[in-house]
Amino acid sequence: MALSFCGSNKCISNESISNKCVNAYSVDEGVLNNGCFVDALNLVPHVFLLFITFPILFIGWGSQSSKVQIHHNTWLHFPGHNLRWILTFSLLFVHVCEFAEGIVSNQNMDHLHLYMPAFMGFIAATTSVVYYHNIETSNFPKLLLVLFIYWVLAFITKSIKLWKYAEYNVGPQYLRFCITALLVILYALLMAVEMNVIRVRKYVFFTNPPKVKPPEDLQDLGVRFLQPFVNLLSKATYWWMNPLIIGAHKRPIELKKIGKLPIAMRALTNYLRLKDAYEDQRVKDPCRPPSIWRSMYRAFGRPILLSSTFRYLADLLGFAGPLCILGIVKHLKDVYFGVHFMSSSMLLQNTSVLAVLLFLALVLQRTFLQASYYVTIETGINLRGALLAMIYNKILRLSTSNMSMGEMTLGQINNLVAIETNQLMWFLFLCPNLWAMPVQIVMGVILLYYFLGFSALVGASVIVLLAPIQYLVATKLADTQKSTLEYSTDRLKKTTEILKGIKLLKLYAWENIFCDSVEETRGKELTSLKTFALYTSISIFMNTAIPIAAVLVTFVMHHLIDKTDPSPSEAFAALALFHILVTPLFLLSTVVRFAVKALVRLVCVKSCYCLNVLSALNGSSYFSVFVQVANGFFTWGSNLSTLSDINIRIPTGQLTMIVGQVGCGKSSLLLAMLGEMQTIEGSVYWILTWHLFSSVSHDAHSKNRHSVAYAAQKSWLLNATVEENITFGSPFSKQRYKAVIDACSLQPDIDLLPFGDQTEIGERGINLSGGQRQRICVARALYQNTNIVFLDDPFSALDIHLSDHLMQEGILKFLEDDKRTVVLVTHKLQYLIHADWIIAMKDGSVLREGTLKDIQTHDIELYDHWKTLMNKQDQDLEKEEEEEEDDDNLSTTTNRRSKIPWKVCWCYLSSGGYFMVFLMVFSKLLKHSVIVAIDYWLALWTSSKTSGTSPTDSISSSRTTLTSETLDSYYLPVFIILCAAGITLCLITSLSVEFLGLSAATSLHHNLLNKIIHAPIRFFDITPLGQILNRFSADTNIIDQHIPPTLESLTRSTLLCLSAIGVISSITPAFLVALVPLAVAFYFIQKYFRVASKDLQDLDDSTQLPLLCHFSETAEGLTTIRAFRHEARFKQRMLELTDTNNTAYLFLSAANRWLEVRTDYLGAVIVLTAAGASIWSLRYGLPSGGLVGLGLTYALTVTNYLNWVVRNLADLEVQMSAVKKVKSFLSTESENYEGSMDTSQVPENWPQDGEIKIQDLCARYDPMLKPVLKHVNAYIKPGQKVGICGRTGSGKSSLSLAFFNMVDIFEGKIVIDGIDICKLPLQTLRSRLSIILQDPVLFSGSIRFNLDPERTCSDDRLWEALEIAQLKNMVKALPGGIDAVVTEGGENFSVGQRQLFCLARAFVRKSSIFIMDEATASIDMATENILQKVVMTAFADRTVVTIAHRVHTILTADLVIVMKRGNILEYDRPETLLEQADGMFASFVKADM
Repeated sequence: MALSFCGSNKCISNESISNKCVNAYSVDEGVLNNGCFVDALNLVPHVFLLFITFPILFIGWGSQSSKVQIHHNTWLHFPGHNLRWILTFSLLFVHVCEFAEGIVSNQNMDHLHLYMPAFMGFIAATTSVVYYHNIETSNFPKLLLVLFIYWVLAFITKSIKLWKYAEYNVGPQYLRFCITALLVILYALLMAVEMNVIRVRKYVFFTNPPKVKPPEDLQDLGVRFLQPFVNLLSKATYWWMNPLIIGAHKRPIELKKIGKLPIAMRALTNYLRLKDAYEDQRVKDPCRPPSIWRSMYRAFGRPILLSSTFRYLADLLGFAGPLCILGIVKHLKDVYFGVHFMSSSMLLQNTSVLAVLLFLALVLQRTFLQASYYVTIETGINLRGALLAMIYNKILRLSTSNMSMGEMTLGQINNLVAIETNQLMWFLFLCPNLWAMPVQIVMGVILLYYFLGFSALVGASVIVLLAPIQYLVATKLADTQKSTLEYSTDRLKKTTEILKGIKLLKLYAWENIFCDSVEETRGKELTSLKTFALYTSISIFMNTAIPIAAVLVTFVMHHLIDKTDPSPSEAFAALALFHILVTPLFLLSTVVRFAVKALVRLVCVKSCYCLNVLSALNGSSYFSVFVQVANGFFTWGSNLSTLSDINIRIPTGQLTMIVGQVGCGKSSLLLAMLGEMQTIEGSVYWILTWHLFSSVSHDAHSKNRHSVAYAAQKSWLLNATVEENITFGSPFSKQRYKAVIDACSLQPDIDLLPFGDQTEIGERGINLSGGQRQRICVARALYQNTNIVFLDDPFSALDIHLSDHLMQEGILKFLEDDKRTVVLVTHKLQYLIHADWIIAMKDGSVLREGTLKDIQTHDIELYDHWKTLMNKQDQDLEKEEEEEEDDDNLSTTTNRRSKIPWKVCWCYLSSGGYFMVFLMVFSKLLKHSVIVAIDYWLALWTSSKTSGTSPTDSISSSRTTLTSETLDSYYLPVFIILCAAGITLCLITSLSVEFLGLSAATSLHHNLLNKIIHAPIRFFDITPLGQILNRFSADTNIIDQHIPPTLESLTRSTLLCLSAIGVISSITPAFLVALVPLAVAFYFIQKYFRVASKDLQDLDDSTQLPLLCHFSETAEGLTTIRAFRHEARFKQRMLELTDTNNTAYLFLSAANRWLEVRTDYLGAVIVLTAAGASIWSLRYGLPSGGLVGLGLTYALTVTNYLNWVVRNLADLEVQMSAVKKVKSFLSTESENYEGSMDTSQVPENWPQDGEIKIQDLCARYDPMLKPVLKHVNAYIKPGQKVGICGRTGSGKSSLSLAFFNMVDIFEGKIVIDGIDICKLPLQTLRSRLSIILQDPVLFSGSIRFNLDPERTCSDDRLWEALEIAQLKNMVKALPGGIDAVVTEGGENFSVGQRQLFCLARAFVRKSSIFIMDEATASIDMATENILQKVVMTAFADRTVVTIAHRVHTILTADLVIVMKRGNILEYDRPETLLEQADGMFASFVKADM
């Protein structure tokens, strides 16, 4: 081709021209026929663009002229946005190739025009995209005209060049022709994109350009998750996350900072998408049941396909690594090509070009991989949001029988929310792997065969044959995890019961029995965990040992079959391929297992979808009655009817009372009217009217007319403030709110709370007393503007003053003034006189119905029975509440911004034992040294073949050349021995880490349980139950199962990175120069990421808890929510909580992508540097080809492991906080169980008489607190019946605890039968006394276990106790009798029955001293009377101390003690005290006359 070259006149030689000298600037044959001028012409568009755009960019004209004010400058609204970015990136890549081709063609460096236009083109393309981005975000499209002109000019000049090449017959066989053709195509496409923008936006050549509005999301100031809205570069590198992640270092990331989700990602949007897909199937094919799988595919299939495409691209680019290593090591000698037009293959033989290509391939591969991860995670989160909304909708419609019959338990609901939906989400994350991995494996094996022939297939077959074993191990792991989960659930259930009943256990000295029971379950759990650890070790071992085994087999087979050894280039390309292949083969088993699991989970979700739902109730049309039940038979799900033959009516605007004994079906009747029970026969009619409220407008009530204000017997509160619990979503009216607070006498209680009515009530109202919880529930019912109010036993936890006040002010005044229809279930018969209508129940049917007058005339016997009960002097005193300080000590000590807690790490490691720590560290270091030695030996072996020299040549070059056989006999055995040692060490290290973790977990849990169970009772008063439970559940689980694999992964990836950097540095010391800036960059990336990741992890955890609580709250309060008709509000709240949690999770995964993209790019730079340094060093003859291959192979592994170092470090930091929390509880002081007397010194039958002397007793709960008993003196004779009474906080309960040495007795003493109780061992003292507490506590198990956990009593003794407690007949009727099942907390018995079991438990222990602490509060009066008689007769010979809730219960006592503020105020026989008219005891009794 007769083109001359700019530069000095030169004689050139080319295939098409004979030797000839030409003038470089000659234009004799026409300007366009001079190659240099054509290239100069190509410079013009680039210079034009730079000249025009730089002033605009620097003056900032674009940014000043924003037409639309929007919150985010990320509004990408020009059409063809993504296509433009993709084309620009392609353009940049082609310019790099053009530049490389120019440089390589021109070795003399005097022909600038060969690479200058390419360089300028690269700068112009970069400028074009920066300029475009600024114009787009500032919304000034007219300035795009500059770009349009640029693309046209560039297209024309490049076309001229291509035309000239064609004219001179320079065809596709030359690389420069191909590059020019590509550039012409790219410029044409970019020109088309620009014309499309003009066509759509009409910003030029048109008179009326259309007005555009930013999307709703971008107008919302709250949306901060910008991934869908930013440009392609920012999307790929997560650049938009920079301010958040860097800012986290200065200020913690809070919920406000992460804002809301874009509309397309919200749970509601995705739920509707899934629901529509589900309904479409129903419409299209009514005969076939809709499939959830198909619905999921229709709703979320497209992004998964996109993600899979990214994944395929990434996997294919992954193979560029081994191929480039092959090329670089192979062509290290071919340095110079003196041609001006070169073929494409020639460029790919240049090592420097290959190094750059390797770098670009790595960058692209990692970008595509992270994009694939991100898309699947986003889709998974969208699916989870949709499924949660679907499940919640279902829960809201569940029939109560599903819950009570155990078809759907709270545990199952929590599982659905926390586990099943997450499993499905994880399955989606792993979905692309299912079809990408097999392709990756096949490609890898083909390339191996291409490199090493048949022997590679043998090596690959090792991996393939071991894959089923890995799958087997993975399934075993899953099974073991399942059994571990069962044991840990069981252990947690037992621990929860212990903590809930800790007071009772301590009083009965049963803590060791229950502790042993937990330890026994923990033993089973640990056995399961041992198996788990073993399988995990095998799994880790196989993952690390398989590549070594494959390499060993491959090279030994190659040696045996081919009788030759591979060249360094082939050997290390194969080594890199083996590293690539192991991951998909290892993960494939996991992915397949996950897919199977997901199918099972989907069945769970579907089964939830198929549960019974409630049917609607009938409306009716007559007005004197509000509700009517006709011929009703109702059940809780079994075929037996709980309520039978119910015919009742609830009159409008009146007070109806339902009365009857414990367990006769009063609460069930209310629920049957609300439609919560299954109707066997008959019907319930509701009048749907709004005219009852004359005082309120029609509009206000048309909405609320179906709503019933309902206060359940078991008080149900939301995790919200007191005010929110009372208003319950209704508009706030100050006057009404105040009236309700006064009616329920809540003001004094609110004043005691730390933030008044803005105090958050803990889960299930934990930081309130029973009475306070109940009154808030009643206040909620009163506050609502509904026509009808149902109150289920609202007085059960209240004393007489509060009950009277609530009855008078709340029910009679507040509700009747409103003319509301009230239905009240109660045991307080003295209120019957206020009832307009009475329904008396007995054994599940209506005994009587009518007014009190009707019953007086028609059923005299019933009326007289009521009268005797009503005439009882009933003076209740509210139970004593020790003020709880809900202070989470940890929150103050745990500093959120803490560095890596090295002390805590050491505490964890030392718990595992010093020998195990030493073994782990030593074996890890040795293993990595051996692995490096194997690869180093391979490099020497393969290099020796190419050079034919021995490895000692570096020391002495005077040795003669060795024969091939001698070399093999030298290298092969050593290679085999090293590989065998490496495989053995892999097993030792994986076992040592797992068993170190197991040993630490065993010791930490054992110490924690013993510390907590022996802690003083004060500890449980000031530490929230949830906090203690967290140590045994979440924290123990982290220590058991999460820390060991994280620790293993962290040490492995760190040592791999360090050994890789060590190897590269030793081969090419020049690499160390580049290492410093890389290390600095890495340090800052990990530093910023760890802080942000910890914050986002905390946010994810803290937003997940309210979501789980909301689900369980809804399930617990279903009846209340449905009675109030508040389903829509709760649904909205659920959607908000789901979105909040999803936002945190999305930000966390985006932060992980942010880190991985950066560490991957750093890894790519390391590879480029290593390759560059090797090529440069080779000119000085430093490393051999084999060692260069070794260095590059190691550099490639760094890219994989760098981000794991940071991720594992961040994870370990979060997980170590679990150890920290457990450690903080290990410093708790234990009670002094020893005592100064030996057990052998205490008589067997002590206390025999039951004589109690209290001498100058002073006691307090804690040395830091004021005394609760001050100088108390009393003497109780053997067998005396003593009553203690006094107002709230007078010290009654404290005195009862002092008998058991449960409070700090710092002065005075209590002497029982001649022995000072403070000298006795606590176990002895507490096991010899008996007590019944106010709150009944039952444990899951059998009735026998609840009465006698020590298994020391005969059946006769147990039956006798049950008979005394009036339970014998009821227990006999149960299946199993005395061995009948008691569910958790005794939920299968009514509250009254539970209290009777507690009485029976106390009777079983034949102690001569018996204490009743307000034990009859939950029992109706008839049962209580029988009990009082029994106590007087069955305990005639025992000392009985009764702490009185109702004064009439102690009127028959031998001695009454009246207490006030920790002192004894009155002390005498009741008759004597009653004679003192102005005495306190007399005033108590008079109060109710």
